[in-house]
Amino acid sequence: QVQLVESGGGLVQAGGSLRLSCAASGVTFGSWSMAWFRQAPGKEREFVAAINWSGGRTYYADSVKGRFTISRDNPKNTVYLQMNSLKPEDTAVYYCATDRGTGDSYVPTHRVDYWGQGTQVTVSS
Repeated sequence: QVQLVESGGGLVQAGGSLRLSCAASGVTFGSWSMAWFRQAPGKEREFVAAINWSGGRTYYADSVKGRFTISRDNPKNTVYLQMNSLKPEDTAVYYCATDRGTGDSYVPTHRVDYWGQGTQVTVSS
């Protein structure tokens, strides 16, 4: 049974930082590309960042490029999202997900097999 469990969300002021973690189990973690998505109230779920199986290649949505960093620790079966210079428009529930692609391009939701339960990030102005 595949499980993805996010943690690290919370309330932060604009300009602040948070680091999200996603612990995976029930999956051969080192074989999968991974991705982060987010969903704000009343909006569709949107792609944020992706990383390939080794961590050597990454890809970001334009809205977070230069501010967010995705990384992974395969021995710990964990993927991270370091979020800096946060803005109120970054407020959303953040989800980690598996990606059947190569981890170095945009990830459409139909390419995701497994989702985490999400963690809330709220950025106050």
